This record gives sequence, C-alpha cells and structure tokens, in this order.
Amino acid sequence: MTLAMDRVQGEQAQGDRARGDRARDAAVSEAPDGPPELPGADFFGYEALLSDVERAKLAELRGFLAREVAPYAEDWWNRAEFPAHILPKLAALELSTPVQRGYSNLFAGIVIAEITRVDTSLATFFLVHHDLFVESLYEFGSEDQRARLLADAASLRTTGAFALTEPDHGSDVAGGMETRARRVSGGDEGDYWVLNGAKRWIGNGTFCDYMLVWARDEADGAIRGFIVDATLPGVRRSRIENKIALRTVQNADIVFHDVRVAEADRFAGISSFEDTNELLRGSRIMVAWQAVGQQLAAFDVARQYAVERRQFGRPLAKFQLVQQQLVTMLGNAVASTGMMVRVAQLEDAGAADMPQVALAKSYASARMRETVAMGRSLLGGNGIVTDYRMAKIFADAEAIYTYEGSFEINSLIAGRAVTGVSAIV
Repeated sequence: MTLAMDRVQGEQAQGDRARGDRARDAAVSEAPDGPPELPGADFFGYEALLSDVERAKLAELRGFLAREVAPYAEDWWNRAEFPAHILPKLAALELSTPVQRGYSNLFAGIVIAEITRVDTSLATFFLVHHDLFVESLYEFGSEDQRARLLADAASLRTTGAFALTEPDHGSDVAGGMETRARRVSGGDEGDYWVLNGAKRWIGNGTFCDYMLVWARDEADGAIRGFIVDATLPGVRRSRIENKIALRTVQNADIVFHDVRVAEADRFAGISSFEDTNELLRGSRIMVAWQAVGQQLAAFDVARQYAVERRQFGRPLAKFQLVQQQLVTMLGNAVASTGMMVRVAQLEDAGAADMPQVALAKSYASARMRETVAMGRSLLGGNGIVTDYRMAKIFADAEAIYTYEGSFEINSLIAGRAVTGVSAIV
C-alpha cells in the first residue's frame, strides 16, 4: 500500500458516468491488487497549501517511512522495542523543529501526521524529543545551554525527554507537583540544586541522554526547569510495562533522590508554570495532528481492505454499509484536518491560544476514536490482530485520546473560554 495516493484527475462527462462506474466496479472485482488509482485521504487537497519546497520534503519523508518504518513497525510494536538504529537516518531528513528551519506550522503539523500515519510510536518519540526537548532549548535555554546541547540534540546524536507528569499528578500537575528543588550554595564550586521526587509516563525516559525536569522551588514555590543528565547519581529509571498502546515508546518511571544539578543546568528562561504552558500548547497541537494521522492510517487500511477482501462473491467495497463507514471515516479525517489547518494558520500569525488548541485536540481525538473503531469493525476478526495493522492503530488511538490533556480536560478548557467559568476546579 502506498502511503499517499494521488487524487483521480479529470471527471467523467455526465452521460458517461454510469458506464464509468460499472467499469470501475469490474476493475475492482478483477484486479487482485485493487484499483490503480483512488482519491487519497487528503480529499480536499489541503497539501496544496504547502510550498513546493515543503511538498518535496514531505515526499522525501514519505519515501523514508515507506522504506525504513512501514515494513517493521508492527514487529517493533509487538516486541515493545524502540528502533534506535534508524535515528541517524531520521536525523538525515533534517526535520527537527521544522519551524525553526523556516518551514510553516502547517508543514510541521503534517510531518507529525504523516509519521503517525505509518507508526504512532515513532511520531511520539519525534514530538517528545523535538517539539518538547529541542524546542525548549530554542525557546528557554541560555546561550551557553544552546551552545552545549542544541546541535547534538537537533541531529539526534543525543536524545531528550520531558519530565513533567508524576505518579499522583497528571491533569493537576500545575498545582500538585511534588518534585522539589532546593538551591544550595556551593562556595568555590558555584551554586547547585538538589532534586527529590518522582515522574511517570516519561516518553523516551528509559534511554534518553538528558531530560527536562520540572520541579517546585522549595524556597518560593515557583516551578523551575532543569536540564538533567540522565546518568547523574541518584537518578533511577524503569520502563513502564504491560501497555496496550504506544508499545514501541519507552515510557519510564523516574525517581530522583538527592540529585545534584548545577546552576548552569537550570533552564534560564523558565520562571513559572506559564512558561511550561507555552511548550504544552505547542505539543498539544502536535498531538492533535497525531489524531489526524491516526485517522488517515485507519482510512488507508480500511479502504484497501474493503477493495481487496471478498465476501459473498464480491469485494466488501460493493456493500452499501461498508461505503457508508468509509465515507464517515473520511469525513472525520477531513474535518479534523481542516480544523488543524486553521490552527496552523493561527500559529503562523502568532494568534493560536490555548482554548482554541484545546478545542482542536478535543474534537480531533473524539473523531479519531470514532474513526478507528469503525476501521476495526470493518476488518472483522482481522481487526484484532496486528498483522493487518488496524489493531495497532486502534490501540494507539487510546493513548492519543488521553495524553497532552485528556479529552475531558481539553473540553473543559474550551468550555471555560466560552462560558467564563471553570468547571475543572
């Protein structure tokens, strides 16, 4: 299956439409590999909004994903192993923080959607490392920190994690954060900080070289950010086992016990949780793009299955209920993409606020859940084994529905904006 199919060009004259439909039905019945051309999931042609350079780079990315990821993603997922060996090839695409490289926010979002379309876990690694860790260095790092860390991180010679959520605090981590940082005067050696606490659900946490750790300053209660070398004494990491989603992602439980971090590794530009929110707004947008990518993947798999799978002597695609499900899936994907295209335009104008982003993430993830459920149903029994891809798509959707703000929390953020009152607390 190709990762993107060109839109069918031209249109049959009105008088020839019935004859053309019959010819296509016959082709579907006779061709073992299905029809040679069908409209892609980008049914409204949103990719036409990209520049020529961006479309060429997107084609390069698709080629990489087709060669290096698509044939192996299910096996990685089944074994819960991360494909570290492909990172140099991924880095060679030079797609780290695309906006920093002069690309549009729309292109940056479509990159995440396209990686997700092939492997949600790899897309999650990409956005955690680039859109949270690397972007943090750009936005909040000091000149010294950027000089020391940025080049290696952007080229994936080193990897990063974003350590915010805790065992007892997810949605309420802003007010409930228990990880503590205490500043100590180091005399001739300079000041340093001592970290104590625990973090949970940290993507890339088992193997990263550095992590951006958020902690509450014992002196004034303010939220601070620290660049923590994962090999420092007192850092203990363990992989979270038995996941049913994003199995390739190496989520970790991390414990900090009297970990000494130099003052030079405190994030200079972080002084409150509002700074964290700026990063989370951007990452929430990217997770919403993942919800788009999941729907594109589900449509790809379900449509191919429908035109190739024969029951009662004809392809599934010949049945009205199957076509209705496929069109609903396509409509959900197109509507979600349209919302995200507008968010990208608002980003380019510096005008995308958190309630708008929350609505987009809430809406796209709800449509995603409906879409992947239809896709799983359409495949019948084959929809519950990863051999046919749909089971993996279906399971991974549950993680997207929850992380970077659950569906409910994002709904309430938007609800607060439109009512003027908060129903969260």
